[in-house]
Amino acid sequence: MESSASLPPIDPVFSGLEPAIVWRHFAALCALPRPSKAEHAVVRHLLRWAERRKLTARSDSARNLIIEKPASPGYEHAPKVILQAHLDMVCQKEEGFPHDFARDPIRPEIENGWLLARHTTLGADNGIGVALALAALEDAALTHGALTALFTADEEAGMSGARALASDTLSADILLNLDTEEWGAFYLGCAGGAEIHADFPLPALPCPEETCAVEISLRGLTGGHSGIDIHRPRAHAIRVLLECLLELAQDIAPFALLSFSGGSVSNALPRAAAAKIALSETRRAALTTRLSEQEKKLRERFPEDSKLRLSCAPQPGTEHFRAASLPASVWRPLADTLLRLPFGVLAASADFPGVVETSCNFAPCQIMPAPENGTHIMRCRAAFLPRSLHDERRDALVKSIREQIVQAGGAAIVKDAYPGWRPDPNSRLLALCERVYQDVFSAPPRREVIHAGLECGLFARAFPSLALLSFGPDIMGAHAPGERVRVASVEMCWRFLRALLARLAA
Repeated sequence: MESSASLPPIDPVFSGLEPAIVWRHFAALCALPRPSKAEHAVVRHLLRWAERRKLTARSDSARNLIIEKPASPGYEHAPKVILQAHLDMVCQKEEGFPHDFARDPIRPEIENGWLLARHTTLGADNGIGVALALAALEDAALTHGALTALFTADEEAGMSGARALASDTLSADILLNLDTEEWGAFYLGCAGGAEIHADFPLPALPCPEETCAVEISLRGLTGGHSGIDIHRPRAHAIRVLLECLLELAQDIAPFALLSFSGGSVSNALPRAAAAKIALSETRRAALTTRLSEQEKKLRERFPEDSKLRLSCAPQPGTEHFRAASLPASVWRPLADTLLRLPFGVLAASADFPGVVETSCNFAPCQIMPAPENGTHIMRCRAAFLPRSLHDERRDALVKSIREQIVQAGGAAIVKDAYPGWRPDPNSRLLALCERVYQDVFSAPPRREVIHAGLECGLFARAFPSLALLSFGPDIMGAHAPGERVRVASVEMCWRFLRALLARLAA
């Protein structure tokens, strides 16, 4: 047992949660910062943990961490198993909530059998997977062949950790990915994706005189995972606010755009957006009235977004007179272009009923002055995340979006493309897992394919001899504040993992 002094402070909310061996590790993760590309603190913590347990551990230049545990005595010839999860988490918080993900611990609560972070993301994606693998390394009573825990970095922001793995890293027979979010299902396939970064240079003019500056904001949206939740009828802050601006310019009067900002990461549905505009003082009352009408319609259109707020606030001072702005003749065609680009669910899977095959998210988006080019240029920078279960359809979608951006006068760069993971329903590993699940829970599991990116696609391409499967506990609201994990499903996941490792060693 590790001394409590060697661990970060444990939040009392974890007292009494079972299995304690798993929750203790997750509690430690909640106390450590682990944003994508900044996993150094958790890597250092786990290297010290492994050293105290006399486990072989190493970290590479990409911040991946590999910890090895020898086989149980007498099981040295059993299949070698990799338990894989990613160290980083999506860092999202409610607007105005005082939380610094680079410093502050996550503060979970228990509610109706779920562990949740009410105002931030929880990091159960994929901290629970990390905790399960650490528990397997720690459990002296567990029967198993040689175990390797592979903890990758930067999964949520480009999968650079998995991409950087050396070719001799995964010397094993089986890889169990612990990064899916629906207990009772085995995942055997996932979507591939890529990021497209668009840059539009825009001719700007001095802000019109005799105008007032107003900020229009759209807040309080539900958001969610840009793959798993893309099919849900939720408001997309960037697109909805652009639509509102176009309606306002038509219904009230053309106005100049001073700035626009929405979303923060491409793998989360944007929950907020804001635009600063310059319009005649005489039209401000009409603007307020029209926004109230738009808000009412949006609430009816998006019932899942019950906290939706569309409002405006005057901006004090006259500084905007000296600012660059986009006249309606410039920003309206840009808004039309952005709204015409492919978005949302674009195709349903013909092979897996109820599963999205191809989609695209749009986030983040910023329209700001470009001071490096003087006062006569503003820029729109926007990102798009196309996904598909079929790599060739993802590539066709990427090509189409890129061409449309270029035709509209922008530049487009494609980054961080990753392959999908093709399902193998005849996998021997899948059949074995199904038998073990049936034996443990007296019920059959489900087979699923997920419309999100798992590192399994990269592993399958780079290490084709590996048998792959993914499973995990029930997690809801990943990539958004209020993320939660069902406590009982973590216990079931741990029971299954122990039983599976013992069966693989038999």
